[in-house]
Amino acid sequence: MESMQSFGIQFVARASGGAENLVVYARITVNGSRSEVSLKQRVEPADWNPVAEKVSGRKKENKELNQFLEKVRSRLSNIYRELLVEGELPTASMVKNYFLGIDEAGNTIQDAFDYHRKIVENDISKNTLHHYKTTEKYVMEFLLACYKTENILLRKINYKFITDFEYFLRTRKPVDHQKPMQNNGVMKHIERFRVVVRLALKLDWIKTDPFRSYQIKFKKVERGFLEADELLKIEETEFKLPRLALARDLFVFSCYTGLSYIDTVQLKPEEIHLGTDGNYWIISSRQKTGVSMRIPILPKAWELIQKYTDNPRSKFNGTIFPVISNQKLNSYLKEVADLCDISKNLTYHLARHTFATTVTLSNGVPIESVSKMLGHTSIKTTQIYARIVDSKLSDDMNFLKLKLEEQKDSSLKRTV
Repeated sequence: MESMQSFGIQFVARASGGAENLVVYARITVNGSRSEVSLKQRVEPADWNPVAEKVSGRKKENKELNQFLEKVRSRLSNIYRELLVEGELPTASMVKNYFLGIDEAGNTIQDAFDYHRKIVENDISKNTLHHYKTTEKYVMEFLLACYKTENILLRKINYKFITDFEYFLRTRKPVDHQKPMQNNGVMKHIERFRVVVRLALKLDWIKTDPFRSYQIKFKKVERGFLEADELLKIEETEFKLPRLALARDLFVFSCYTGLSYIDTVQLKPEEIHLGTDGNYWIISSRQKTGVSMRIPILPKAWELIQKYTDNPRSKFNGTIFPVISNQKLNSYLKEVADLCDISKNLTYHLARHTFATTVTLSNGVPIESVSKMLGHTSIKTTQIYARIVDSKLSDDMNFLKLKLEEQKDSSLKRTV
């Protein structure tokens, strides 16, 4: 059995937490899969020899550290052999857990995240998968900060663990962005964590659901959108810089189709179809959910499709429009907003809200049709995006007034 397994131990040192000295890690590899454990030892960068995987020099503390590393190597090797003797096919995670003292029978949080990633990575979008990885990162940060460990048994998760994790997210000081996490951001991470934990419940890795008494509470957020005059201003503004013209065109295209960023930049010519009504349609599926979309192409959207038909970048990628990253696109849209004297926070997703609110619902398109075009599985989701603006309410009330006046006149005529 041992010959069927490949096993290796490597010591690596890298910067951590902005400190000057490096932290030493033991990297365990079994059959190509890896797991790392921090040895809580720091070394000066000049002393670390990455080829020899130890520290150089004759200093007493360096000699002691090298002796410690050899003991760790011996201990990890013995753990691997013991697991083999016990009839197990060890994984890197199992060796690491045993070394850390998590040698009780049972699966860990890391096991749950690993298994979840394995079964969904081909079924969800890259963006959604990235969100799950971020949630996993925060869970591991929480374990280190509050439990002084890199892993924990699933059965040790309880209501207090979840509420402590929530508090950790709310009070976490951001290092990669400026604003602290808001309520809905916290709830999204807990929601994803709940998905992973409940998967473990279905696998019988835990016997009870630690989330059974916990309520996820999202706050309603007013979604921004452009008024008709603001959208027209963006459409009619001339941009000398090609990058800004492209950003504007992609944004306006979404305002008239409701497509998200990823669905717009990945839209292909073969997804444009001539319908039985004589009009062209976008017939595709949302990248995020796989839900089908059938969207009649409005004249402004068709004009933009024609504009980029012969674009070399589009042809090279086999797409309708030249591909541009979401980050750059949103950055350029800030410039577009400034040049158009629009104070609203112009992001690409705002176009989707504008389609739902200003372009469709405000012009009398039924919410069921809007929901279908947006690729939603529930009208409740559409209601979050789309609100009836004041102008539509005013038009509806004026129509009602006219109708009431007509009824009144008709009644008077009958009386006479």
